[in-house]
Amino acid sequence: MSTADGLLIVLFLALFLAPAPLLGRFFYRALEGERTWLTPVLAPLERVGYRLGGVDSHHEQSWQQYALALLMFNLVGLLALFLMLLLQAYLPLNPQHLPGLEWTLALNTAISFVTNTNWQAYSGEASLSYFSQMVGLGVQNFVSAATGIAVLVALSRGITRRSALALGNFWVDLTRATLYILLPLSLVLAVLLIWQGVPQTFSAYIDAQTAQGGTQALPLGPAASQIAIKQLGTNGGGFFGVNSAHPFENPTALSNLLEMVSLLLIPAALVFTFGHYVKDLRQSRAILACMLGLLLIGIGVSLWSEWQSNPALASLAVEQGASLEGKESRFGITASVLWSVATTAASNGSVNAMHDSLSPLSGLVALFNMMLGEVIFGGVGAGLYDMLLNVLIAVFLAGLMVGRTPEYLGKKLEAREVRLLVATLLVMPLGVLVLGALAISLPGSVSAISNPGPHGFSQLLYAYTSATANNGSAFGGFGANTPFHNLMQGLAMLLGRYGYILPVLAIAGSLAAKRTVPQGPNSFPTHGPLFVTLLTLTILLVGGLTFLPTLALGPIADQLMLFGGH
Repeated sequence: MSTADGLLIVLFLALFLAPAPLLGRFFYRALEGERTWLTPVLAPLERVGYRLGGVDSHHEQSWQQYALALLMFNLVGLLALFLMLLLQAYLPLNPQHLPGLEWTLALNTAISFVTNTNWQAYSGEASLSYFSQMVGLGVQNFVSAATGIAVLVALSRGITRRSALALGNFWVDLTRATLYILLPLSLVLAVLLIWQGVPQTFSAYIDAQTAQGGTQALPLGPAASQIAIKQLGTNGGGFFGVNSAHPFENPTALSNLLEMVSLLLIPAALVFTFGHYVKDLRQSRAILACMLGLLLIGIGVSLWSEWQSNPALASLAVEQGASLEGKESRFGITASVLWSVATTAASNGSVNAMHDSLSPLSGLVALFNMMLGEVIFGGVGAGLYDMLLNVLIAVFLAGLMVGRTPEYLGKKLEAREVRLLVATLLVMPLGVLVLGALAISLPGSVSAISNPGPHGFSQLLYAYTSATANNGSAFGGFGANTPFHNLMQGLAMLLGRYGYILPVLAIAGSLAAKRTVPQGPNSFPTHGPLFVTLLTLTILLVGGLTFLPTLALGPIADQLMLFGGH
């Protein structure tokens, strides 16, 4: 590693961490309807939206009503996108005259974007029209991210309210998250990307003459706008098939840095938004310390592994060095590794290098980041409410150790909340281990694996982990576009999204109805180094004990074979 690599790491961390406190406060004020500098411009649009939708912005919903509104909105979006992809050939803005998608692929894609997963079993420029990309996928990039923010807001209110029956209004939270958070930031990033050379046009593809005298179609389209929200909204669905490794989607070193920083910008800021909800920024700093610690461990392990020489090449009479195979050669190994760790920590499916070409140890880091349940910053909103589930589990364990009724910020955790917490612990194992076991046990489905041995197992394990964690990144080399995998991974994505959302809203409703218990000298503090350590160990132990056997069959075995020169 060079000095430039070290500066890139420092710059990356500084650019998403430094604005987080200010953005977090702004998000809180906007989500609670307080006046901000954008209010004069956006408040009229907000009010028009409520009138058109027949929404009473002053009416609050119980957790059941909130959940029903969320589910119905997501269901309508899923059906609309599914039909749009099926009927793509008959819809406008299709200058390449692309046909509609096969129905299982259309269903998989619709589920993927509605659940904020953005898993792609297709190549964007070869399969989707501008209309499908912009009106179908682009809209879901916004509202799926806004849905995650809305659920986080509902949980924050549940923790802070006393003897309350309501958690807010889903339609209001969805509207404010879209208008005040996602749209302004996406507009700024889109303009910066256009400046760097990312296309934003409705023109048809251009036929260019190659140096060999042949003809190559250069894909264009309204790319910059979708790339901005797919990064900021932790969506990840690339406008082009190879995602941010494409020179049109990610043309310069500056665009690479901007896209990489935007992966974690909103998730980091929302940690401080939560601190403003609970009126205690020490809680934000404790959670951020845990997230940042896990992120830095992943970056350190992956960088060490990728900068090592390949032991399997030791017998060759060539000078050895770090492996560039599969990396983004324009930006270097460090930029590729930073992206691979950040995108799997942020529950964002975008990539700028081939994860299949990572060393087994780096592939292990990417897998484990997702297996922890989208908690190392995670998806927009979703990462923090998943982390708060782990906070409640850590508080429960602390209560068991000291023989006291566990409580968090004055709210006692009783049998109902604990049962719901246990239910969320089953989501990742069901999606990864059960559905993955079915996929690897059936003869027809195994044909999707392109490599034998542990590496081939890692390909399938990564695919089902990515789907259940609503991440969407692909390991590569896995033929996912088959009816079986389209439907099975669609089920995994639904489980990974709503298997968390529904218990989270139920917990929020249960906590909101409780009275706040005054914290005394015997209350367990949830903001100091001791709690950060307990929280980190809880996350690692739950993930490690659940998935260590499968990791041993995949990337761990692969790494041991590499050490042996194979």
